[in-house]
Amino acid sequence: MAHQLFFACLMLATGIGIPVMAALSATLGSTSGSPAFAACILFFVALLISIIFLFVVEGGLKPIPTLSLPFYFYLGGAFVAFYVLSVTWVAPQFGVGNAVAFVLLGQLISMATIDQFGLLGAPMHTITLQRVLGLILMSIGVFLAVRRG
Repeated sequence: MAHQLFFACLMLATGIGIPVMAALSATLGSTSGSPAFAACILFFVALLISIIFLFVVEGGLKPIPTLSLPFYFYLGGAFVAFYVLSVTWVAPQFGVGNAVAFVLLGQLISMATIDQFGLLGAPMHTITLQRVLGLILMSIGVFLAVRRG
């Protein structure tokens, strides 16, 4: 139970960080005139932090397992790059709140699909009526949050 609370708090903090990251990248991108430059700075800082984490927390490199995973399991970085470049380019024109709200809606659709079918090695969690209602209410919430007037 303590692990579940820790994980929930960690993911809550992660969720709080996403709009902050979007706002920082959007401002850097619009100020510099280049969303790609802002993304490069973001990824450079992320790489440095990841390397520090690798050596300080995990104790350095371990032997790389000889897993024969399909190539698409290595494409997570492509989705991160797509997100960062998209939000950095769109947020200054569309608003950070609007951009992140529609990202949230996309996450709801994607997570429900991945869970329902156990895609990409994720555990399968069948969509129940309660879960459908929750997703509908969250989707309505996204639209209400971005509606002006």
